[in-house]
Amino acid sequence: MNLAEDDNLIKIQQLRVQHRDLDDAIAALIATGTTNLLQVKRLKKQKLFLRDIIAKLEDKRLPDIIASVSY
Repeated sequence: MNLAEDDNLIKIQQLRVQHRDLDDAIAALIATGTTNLLQVKRLKKQKLFLRDIIAKLEDKRLPDIIASVSY
């Protein structure tokens, strides 16, 4: 692994923690029973945004299998 790959891995791990924290925050809001639906919607949107960033960073880490196959 080179430095850029290490940085990507660290960033992915940080984003996963943030994603889990948002999941916990959403669950806590819903559990209180005094749910602010707009706030829950915003948190879910932020969670989806983080998931997309994580997916893009993970795609950068994986080699393109089709491109690496030689005939």
